[in-house]
Amino acid sequence: QLADAKPRSTPLPPGSKVLPAGDGETELVDSTEYRTLIGELNYLATSTRPDIAQAMSVLARFMGKPSKTHMGLALGVLRYLAGTKELGLRFGGAGEFKLEGYSDSDWAGDPATRRSTTGYVFLLGGAAISWNSQLQRTVAASSVEAEYQATAAAVREALWLRKLAGDFDLCSDTIGIWMDSQGALSLGNNPITSVRSKHIDVQHHLVRERVARGEVVLSYCSTEDMVADILTKALGEIKFKKFRNGMGVME
Repeated sequence: QLADAKPRSTPLPPGSKVLPAGDGETELVDSTEYRTLIGELNYLATSTRPDIAQAMSVLARFMGKPSKTHMGLALGVLRYLAGTKELGLRFGGAGEFKLEGYSDSDWAGDPATRRSTTGYVFLLGGAAISWNSQLQRTVAASSVEAEYQATAAAVREALWLRKLAGDFDLCSDTIGIWMDSQGALSLGNNPITSVRSKHIDVQHHLVRERVARGEVVLSYCSTEDMVADILTKALGEIKFKKFRNGMGVME
């Protein structure tokens, strides 16, 4: 019943931190409607609307005990979609037809667990073909570690896409991944373990191995141009629309 409702400019309110139902909050008596709605929205978020992936990643964490607040936020995503029904992934944009990715994280962004959020997106022909917004499995001790964990996830996805794209003759042997953390970039490109970085789990150092093999190349881009930022946190309208266009979500 929200097709004619007042549209929202972003899926979630900018800067919103969604918490579990606490004291004084009203839990939904029957959570079936909430779970159904989140499932339907997730279908869009994983198919053609990466611009709502971050919102769905957050709201799906409360499927067990949703509150009226969570339901209101989910309905807000519907209002956003009602106002942007004409948007979709548009391929064939300007620029070279190549496969490249963006990797980012929101350090300790989850207020309940203080775990960070990994966000990455890979583009081909000016539009997203693969994206992810997900809580990291462990708590990162620093922003560099959070960014490096996100980069490791992006590299694993890049290796799979590299093999798939090779079957279709769509890309070269190396896939570029853009990141906005100089510290994580140095960790990935420099095979040296310092006192400050030795606590980072060994599994994440697959990044260094794949960089050394020439399968991926890590490059720096400014935070203002980090397209994957839209997958890590609730952004304001101006940044949100900029990065939405950067993923190829257009009319």
